[in-house]
Amino acid sequence: MEKITEFVIENGIKCVKIENIFYTDIFKTFDCGQCFRFEPVSIFGNKYEFGGVAFGRYVVFGQDDFNEVIIYNATKEDYLNIWRDFLAFDVDYDEINKEISKAINHSHMDKATEYSRGIRILRQDRWECICSFIISQNNNIPRIKKIVTSLCEKYGQCVDFLGKKHYSFPTPEALLNAGVDEIFSLKTGFRAKYIIDACDKIVNGEINLDDIYNEQNFDTCVDNLCKIKGVGLKVAACALLFGFNKTEAFPIDVWIKRVISNRFNGELDISLFGKNGGIAQQYLFYYERSVN
Repeated sequence: MEKITEFVIENGIKCVKIENIFYTDIFKTFDCGQCFRFEPVSIFGNKYEFGGVAFGRYVVFGQDDFNEVIIYNATKEDYLNIWRDFLAFDVDYDEINKEISKAINHSHMDKATEYSRGIRILRQDRWECICSFIISQNNNIPRIKKIVTSLCEKYGQCVDFLGKKHYSFPTPEALLNAGVDEIFSLKTGFRAKYIIDACDKIVNGEINLDDIYNEQNFDTCVDNLCKIKGVGLKVAACALLFGFNKTEAFPIDVWIKRVISNRFNGELDISLFGKNGGIAQQYLFYYERSVN
């Protein structure tokens, strides 16, 4: 059972320490490519610290020990209402890893699972996920982060922390009002018209993000997101996995194609993973990028 402790440090910063949470590695979780708003920082003296804005708040997640995490600029109430869900601390990853091992008896999967131990699939803001992974098309992570930062700085709300300005992710309404030319000027390229189309469909109610979140049929979720211009199976799968808690989603990009071809002789039945498909995918993806 997790133990939650509130405390206050210098400058009156409220913090909450979460203990007895296992299979959690903050570095791996924020380094595996699922989130573009958090960066390594060195503010509070932890071995690993990642700071960023989510749900309109700036927080820092710090970790020295594998079984505990400190959240800076947060209260116990914030943790219970926002960050517990965001970090998926309600999920038993020990059990999930056992299920993945049983689902497919393969040495490479076992190696990837062990190497990636500690990654948790974040539950990010749904709109932010859709927009971010539209931007991710034919793009690398540093450039994705740069574009996302530019969007936030120009159209998001200012969030101050220790005298430094940070910015929330802009709403669909804010980007729609900006227009395609303004979005294009931020070096989004061909993705500008896709972003505006997504904003338009969400603002006008053609796509309802709550309905997609609550929909049990995965194919229906994919079909709804693919109504957005420029959103195909890979972008839809990423958005559903990282923003809608659809952990059965298994995004297939060039890295995963390479894994399937080179590590599984071209044959990997992803349906065997069931609801753990997206978690298995992240393990394979992170392992391939890190050690090969």
